[in-house]
Parts: sequence; structure tokens; C-alpha cells
Amino acid sequence: MQKYFCGTMRRFNITGICYPNKHYMVDISDRLSKIESLVEIGQYITINRGRQYGKTTTLFHLANRLSDKYVVFYFSIEDFTEKEYKNINALSYAFLKEMKEQIYSPTLKNATDFLKNSLVDIVKHNSEKKEIDLDDFSDFIGAICADSPKPIVLIIDEFDSASNYDSFVEFLRMLRKKFLNRVIRPTFQSVILAGVYDIKNLKLKVRPESEHQYNSPWNIAEKFDEKMAFSVEQISQMLSDYENDHKTGMNLNEISSLIYDYTSGYPLLTSKICKLIDEENLGWNKEGVEKSVKMLLKENNTFFDDLVKKLDDFSEIKIMLKDILYYGKSFTYNPDNKVLNIAKMFNYIFENNGRVKVSNRIIEMRLYNIFLSDEELTSVTYREGQTVKSQFIENGELKMDKILERFAVHFNDIYGSQDVTFKEEEGRRFFMLYIRPIINGTGNYYIEAETRDRSRTDMIIDYLGKQYIIEMKIWRGDSYNERSEKQLSEYLDYYHINKGYMLSFCFNKNKVSGTKIIKFGEKEILEVVV
Repeated sequence: MQKYFCGTMRRFNITGICYPNKHYMVDISDRLSKIESLVEIGQYITINRGRQYGKTTTLFHLANRLSDKYVVFYFSIEDFTEKEYKNINALSYAFLKEMKEQIYSPTLKNATDFLKNSLVDIVKHNSEKKEIDLDDFSDFIGAICADSPKPIVLIIDEFDSASNYDSFVEFLRMLRKKFLNRVIRPTFQSVILAGVYDIKNLKLKVRPESEHQYNSPWNIAEKFDEKMAFSVEQISQMLSDYENDHKTGMNLNEISSLIYDYTSGYPLLTSKICKLIDEENLGWNKEGVEKSVKMLLKENNTFFDDLVKKLDDFSEIKIMLKDILYYGKSFTYNPDNKVLNIAKMFNYIFENNGRVKVSNRIIEMRLYNIFLSDEELTSVTYREGQTVKSQFIENGELKMDKILERFAVHFNDIYGSQDVTFKEEEGRRFFMLYIRPIINGTGNYYIEAETRDRSRTDMIIDYLGKQYIIEMKIWRGDSYNERSEKQLSEYLDYYHINKGYMLSFCFNKNKVSGTKIIKFGEKEILEVVV
């Protein structure tokens, strides 16, 4: 029996606010409690996360939660006009007008008639010019805060919509001054600003000159750094609600863990995978998850469009991500490094044991698609893979032995005369270009992040429900090769696969190219030496 609420069945939601009576969603009560505790002690707060990371849903439910004890103004400024952004007096009036629009909101149920009437009067009085002096606005805030028996909280979503403008920086300076003088002059109990950009990067957007980059007008704020990504347990709780409604018989722990492996709990990507499985009837099993991932990676959506735009806008981030994904370069995480700081702000990377990691497997796979597609038209290797792909698929299975053997011949023919440094750095990238047209449209591949370095990279290919594990490595001698065989065997055990593959790039003058079968316990490894 499917459960219905408010006339509609609950579903997975990826746009706008999530409501527990309409949507399957994780429990965010712990997150709300932590923010509320900061409000109670009078902290000003910033919440910065990548796009579609659950900020708006969090703020909506926070505003309603706080409204029992506070008067809460909550709105977004992304729809303010260019004129309002550019002129501080017009911006001040736009804020007042937006506050006036809130007077019938449930979050203002504790507001006095004086506060509501004052808002109506001051907006009406300045409606002809649609401007109000910033000092007058500041005095008005003081008046309503002094009169209100309940403390007032201001929550602004999408604040970075205005952060290209000096007028908004000036507006924040006014709020900062009131905060610093709040012992003697009443003001807001708390101001919460949410957006993608970290508030300290306002100056980076307004004036890119290095001497202005971190001169933030909002250094009074406490940054909310609690994790907003979903944990495996939270995903399982959300799917448990779905299972109670639909009785699919899914293995909650297995499916939750598998979805987390792909998304690292990124809210949009997690919910999107679930939404595709549900609405496209893909099945709540491993194959269904893999099909949904394939569909997601083919989509053109605002999230991926924004990723491409950010790579174009911040070329240094693009170079860094290419170095990580193509060449296995390792970067020490340094929060004072501008490139790393911005990439982390967009949630493209995170810090793990002091090193930089790409934030999740879906973003990695999309990045590979972006980078490789840039080369498709000019790559001899891509065209070769496209030309011969029909030879490598029989009865719905990839003939991986033939693929590797043919690639070795192609690589030596085309790139054999290149110097060693070139071949070490580019060999694995060329194999990705070679395999891409062969599996494109039917399969996916990703690189196992834990094994990606300059000497070793493990690629996992999913093709029609079957997995192929290929270790691509630089030859570093017999003892290193034996360790690689052992590691690959253990990896095959983890995936319950009996046969694996090694693509070894060897640059010794006396190397013996070709193919050999290695028996490692019950496992069989095909090694192709290039």
C-alpha cells in the first residue's frame, strides 16, 4: 500500500525545499539543533556549500523552528534587481520591502503590531523613490529590535547573488557595526547568511587584486562547518521510509552504501540517483544503482552546467583537477592556497588526511567525460578505439583481453618513439581515450581514488552488469610488480571477481612487450606490457 500525503504520494525531490510530508528526506534535526545553539548565544553565522547542497531546505526548516522563540525574517535576495544591487540606498529599500513582505509569514507570529505597522509605514513612505538612506535603515533596525519582546533573527539565502557589488559590502559593514555595538544599541539576535561563496571571498569577487582578497566585512561571523553531506546511516533512514511505503525488499545497507560510494553523500546527487531508480523503475539493487548513475552522467542539468562554467572561470582549478585525475599528482591541502580554497568552497574537493581529494565519484566521472571529450575530435587514439570497437563486444560482453592487446600495439605504433617522461605521464590518459568509445553509451568507468598515484591507477569498468578491474601502472621492477599482483588479487577478492587485468607501461630498454597470464592463488591476472 503506497502512502499519500496532501493528495500526493511522497517522492524524491531535487529542486527547491524538501518537506517531510511530501518528500523522502534525511533527518536534519541534529543540524538544525547545532545552528539553533549558535543563534541562542547571539552568533552571526555563515553557511557556505556548493550548489544544491541542501542549504535552502535547511534554512526553511530552521526559520520555522526558530519562530517559536524568535521573530524570524527569512528571504532570498537572488531576485533583487541590478539597480538595487548597485545603489546602497536602493538596496536598503529592497531589504525593507522584502522584510515587509514577510509580515504575514508564520515565522513572524511573535512580531508586535508596532513592528508590522512600522514596516508598512516606512516602505510606503519611501515607495516613490524606492530608496532609503542606509543610516535611516540602521536606525529602523534599532527601533524594531528595541521594541520587540522577542529577539529578531535575520536569515538571508543566496547572499552571494549580491556579492559582486560594493553596495552589499557596505550593507554588511553596517550590520557588523551594529553587532559590535549591540551591548548598548539593540540589534538582531543573529544574522545568518547562506550561499556558495565563502563570505571572506566577497572582496575576491568585487576586487580581484590580491591586496583586497581577504579584507572581509563579515569577520564577526561564525562559519557553520558541520557536515551537510548525507551519511550512509542517513541515506539508509531515507530509504527505510521509502521501503515502508513501497515494500521493494531492497537491502537497505547494501544500497545505501553503494549510493554513498558514488556520491559521498552529496545531497543532490544522492537524491537524484534515488529519484531515477524510483521513477524509471530501474530496480533497488546494484544493477539499478549503476543504471541510474549512467543516466545521471548523460544528463545536461544545471549542476553539471555550473561545473563546466566554474572550470572555465577558474582555469587553475581545472589544471589541478586534471593533474589529480590524469597523472595521479598529490596535493597537500593548504586552506591558505587560493585555488584549493575556492575548489573546496564549490565542493569539488575535500581534505583527507592532509591531502586533496576529488569530492565524489560522480563528479570524478563527469570530469573525466569533460576532459576527454575536449580531446575526442583531435585524438588519434580515440578515433582508433571508435574504429575497432565492434571487434571487442561479443554477446553483450567486453573482450578485455583483445582490447588490451590491441591497445598495446596501437600505443607502440603511435607513441613508441616519444621520450620516457611523455609516455609515463600520458599512457594512462591514452588508454582512457581508447576505451571511451568502446563502452560509451552502454558502460561506465571510474578510477579508484585510493589507488590513484603516479605509479598505479585502478580502473573499474561497469558494462551490462559485469565489472572489469584493470590496474594501470608504471613498471618499477620485479619486486614492485609482485606487490602490484598481490594488491590486485586482494582487490578482486573485494569485488568477488576471479579475473583481473594489468596494463604495465615499461620503459626499460630491454623490456619484453606482450601478454602473459599470472596465477595468483585462485585468481587469474592477464598482464599486458606496453
